[in-house]
Amino acid sequence: MKHDFISDELIINALREDIGQGDVTTRSTVPQDTVVQGKFIAKQQGVICGLPLVERVFQILDPEVLIHFLVKDGDKVSPGMVVAEISGNAASILSGERVALNLLQFLSGIATYTAQVVESVKETKLKILDTRKTLPCMRALSKYAVRVGGGSNHRLDLAGGVLIKDNHIKAAGSITHAVIAARIHAPFTLKIEVETETLQQVQEALNVGADIIMLDNMDIETMREAVRIINGRAFTEASGNMDRKNLLEVAATGVDAVSIGSLTNNTLSLDVSLKLL
Repeated sequence: MKHDFISDELIINALREDIGQGDVTTRSTVPQDTVVQGKFIAKQQGVICGLPLVERVFQILDPEVLIHFLVKDGDKVSPGMVVAEISGNAASILSGERVALNLLQFLSGIATYTAQVVESVKETKLKILDTRKTLPCMRALSKYAVRVGGGSNHRLDLAGGVLIKDNHIKAAGSITHAVIAARIHAPFTLKIEVETETLQQVQEALNVGADIIMLDNMDIETMREAVRIINGRAFTEASGNMDRKNLLEVAATGVDAVSIGSLTNNTLSLDVSLKLL
């Protein structure tokens, strides 16, 4: 089954990058018709993510390679747990191993960290959002992993919403000018979000009718006062240096959501290995 977050072009380019002019080690040491069996084994506790990509890597390399999954994306795994079983031509499996594992480990790391963040605020109403801070060409996959981990996606790209940040405000002249211009020129179906750094900016964004007000790099007391001023008249999003250490404090201010760049740009991969039997 093909999923909309999977890019064959990305996988093909990754295989080309890794295989280069050919897998010289496998070609030199393993008879061409050798058939093997193997297991993907989790070596850490976490949330697995990226199994459809693993399958697609081998479908592209060799449709006769068979994979049987023992878990599904979003399942929790522990050290020693078998994630999947694989069988087929040894050369195909060995040549696709690193690309498959890189994708699986990377996305599982994002899903695992996101799940930890979501778990830390489960008793609150706080919504956990990602950002556009992703590796180039890996955004759709990274944001898929955030969803698998229980988080929610902010806009996918620059066309996904109006987000007026500090540099837009500087170039437009003011928050008011920027929001009015956005109302005129942007599609009416898109919400307008404004990044604010002070209570004065919060009030200006509120007065001009912003749909979402981002409270950027505010201390807890200022954030709490901003939420009081907004009083439900706009959706509120906290941003800037957010991590699990301060999320409960942030949630206590009454803010609706928090966007966390480290969900996708500062996570450790989950250790998963492939062992031939």
